[in-house]
Amino acid sequence: MTGTRSAEMEQCIAECESCRNECLTAVAHCLDRRARHAEPDHIGMLLDCVDMCTTSVNFMLRGSKAHQRVCQLCAEICDACATSCERFPGDGVMRDCARACGRCAEACRLMARTDGMQM
Repeated sequence: MTGTRSAEMEQCIAECESCRNECLTAVAHCLDRRARHAEPDHIGMLLDCVDMCTTSVNFMLRGSKAHQRVCQLCAEICDACATSCERFPGDGVMRDCARACGRCAEACRLMARTDGMQM
């Protein structure tokens, strides 16, 4: 790819980084809380989201032509992670994580439809 990253791609990168950070915070919080918070499927979903957000950022930063497919998958994983976090409605950390996942999913869906570059 040639050109510079679009404002939408820069926003997507920022949302992915924010989501990754919120999910990492949530992992530590959940392991500390134990019980339902620390169920393997929930922790696994948080870690999947961390890894996918990191991968999406890497693909966008290096201008990979495959970023659209990666961002589509990231959106799907972020949606699933948000749903998992929403199972804890009274927990502020989980609420913040679900919101970050939702914003990231929305930004990634936009990137899945565009090349994200300015010419």
